[in-house]
Amino acid sequence: MTNIGLIGGTFDPVHLGHLAIAEEARRQLGLAEVIFIPAGQPYFKALADISPAQHRVNMLKLALAGKPYFKVSLMEVKRPGPSYTIDTVSLIKSRLKTGDEIFFILGWDSLVTLYRWQEPGRLISLCRIAAAPRPDYPNPDVRQLEKDLPGISQRTVVLHNPLTDISASEIRERVRQGLPVDDMVPAPVAVYIKKQGLYREISTS
Repeated sequence: MTNIGLIGGTFDPVHLGHLAIAEEARRQLGLAEVIFIPAGQPYFKALADISPAQHRVNMLKLALAGKPYFKVSLMEVKRPGPSYTIDTVSLIKSRLKTGDEIFFILGWDSLVTLYRWQEPGRLISLCRIAAAPRPDYPNPDVRQLEKDLPGISQRTVVLHNPLTDISASEIRERVRQGLPVDDMVPAPVAVYIKKQGLYREISTS
């Protein structure tokens, strides 16, 4: 039996917080690998609000270089139209062997709104949830979430580390202001952002 982790997001840009969460989940849950899945067109964001997929993918590849247990999947980038987690998880699940387990990694804040996602009941039947802490956010009581999403308490692992206070929006704002971000993103990503001139314009995301 193999356990794999999935972590999705716009990764605009990928930062050290993403890597720390993936590494901790890998360690705690015994994951053979963690797959980073950059979003194509998230249903909750206008396409104009995020950087072109190629830049986000390039930064991910730079950040994950030398870590064979971290991989990048382009399935959502290549999928036309709005992208839903249930479609991605369902496709990956269909490719696994019987007994293999998927852990979908998200933040505590996303866990409490999971019942609003597309087909949440089916989602938690296909994968387990690994909920990572967010600064200044209360420890979720998964038993209380049962009323909105029955079965969630049995399908969720609440992680308590790492507690990282890095946000992509803060990184973009610092770049726009000409401030350094070297302590927030992997070094090759910082170089890429500067070389490509990313985030110099005001972003609404």
